[in-house]
Amino acid sequence: MAALPDLTRVLVVDDQPVVRAGFAAILDAETDLSVVGMAADGAAAVELAGTLRPDVVVMDIRMPGMDGLTATRLLTGSPDPPRVLVLTTFDLDAYVFEALRAGASGFLLKDAHPDDLLAAIRVVAAGDGMLAPAVTRRLIAAFAGGVVSPPAEGASPPGLTPREREVLTLVASGLSNAEIGDRLGVATGTVKTHVNALLTKLGVRDRVQATILAYDIGVVRPRGGARD
Repeated sequence: MAALPDLTRVLVVDDQPVVRAGFAAILDAETDLSVVGMAADGAAAVELAGTLRPDVVVMDIRMPGMDGLTATRLLTGSPDPPRVLVLTTFDLDAYVFEALRAGASGFLLKDAHPDDLLAAIRVVAAGDGMLAPAVTRRLIAAFAGGVVSPPAEGASPPGLTPREREVLTLVASGLSNAEIGDRLGVATGTVKTHVNALLTKLGVRDRVQATILAYDIGVVRPRGGARD
């Protein structure tokens, strides 16, 4: 008999009971996922996470009392923190970018297909950032004007090779490894090697944090945005 996969423990946080129950039903139907708790606000999420020790917290943003942004910051700043997958509405809350800055591992639209929810949880549980290209481009469109300009001259962190700087620009543009490989004319495995080296040099844990850093330091910037 094949061994059962390790269980990923999930805490679902949303102020709407029907949404919580729906997510729980979807997740508990999977052999490798288990909902260990549910919370209706950020304060309850932080308290439950401290006792239940989930691997992944599926976090809504807009909730009464403590919101998901504050809860995310507290959770990711705790010892042995869980991974946080932020939920947002179709039009992208203004809080989402700050949630990623607060340490969230990624975000998902609330109208996503159940299979996308399952995939996102598995991705962040594995230690990667949830940056599905289509969703990333929507984030960039909302917060950065939708078009990524070429990197500013000299705006590369010390130690990056020209190729790593190029890969960082493409990662921040929302391209997958396969798309980056097509753009650069190299194998996907080569791109993965470049991305891993890039994350190590930047001192970030995943593509989400690398994207944020790329905008922060000006390696990429919104075209047409106001600049002094």
